[in-house]
Amino acid sequence: MSYDFNAADIFKMAEQIERNGVVFYKKSAENTAEPQSKEFFLFMAEIETQHERTFAEMRAELTESETEPTVFDPDDESVLYLRALADTKVFSEVKAVPSSIQDILNMAIDAEKNSIAFYAGMRDLVPNKRGKDRLDNIIKEEKSHIVLLSKRLAAI
Repeated sequence: MSYDFNAADIFKMAEQIERNGVVFYKKSAENTAEPQSKEFFLFMAEIETQHERTFAEMRAELTESETEPTVFDPDDESVLYLRALADTKVFSEVKAVPSSIQDILNMAIDAEKNSIAFYAGMRDLVPNKRGKDRLDNIIKEEKSHIVLLSKRLAAI
């Protein structure tokens, strides 16, 4: 059995993943004594917050066909399913944030790469008429995170 999603579903997952990223970066800042790194992680948390808002705005701009439900869901259980899916895919396996700046940055880069792979895979589950091409915007935003993190890692 195959499941189809619409662009709104994916944007909801993206918003949850960004919220998870905020938690990760704030914990990283708390576990970092070095002031510049602490500031950088708080900056990354703010970027994640901004991206969450951006994805919410993108979702609000979707057309009716891009937000039309793909399944009958009178109890709105799909929201719970989407949250659980987002919570298990990116920034989720972090039980304890490492204290090494390099380890934190590498973990963050891996999480951002996982998010891109996740969205690329989810893109295949969204029919064209449900906003498939809109997901490219999410992937582009996530790639910008990798650039920032990689630059910071290279500077250490």
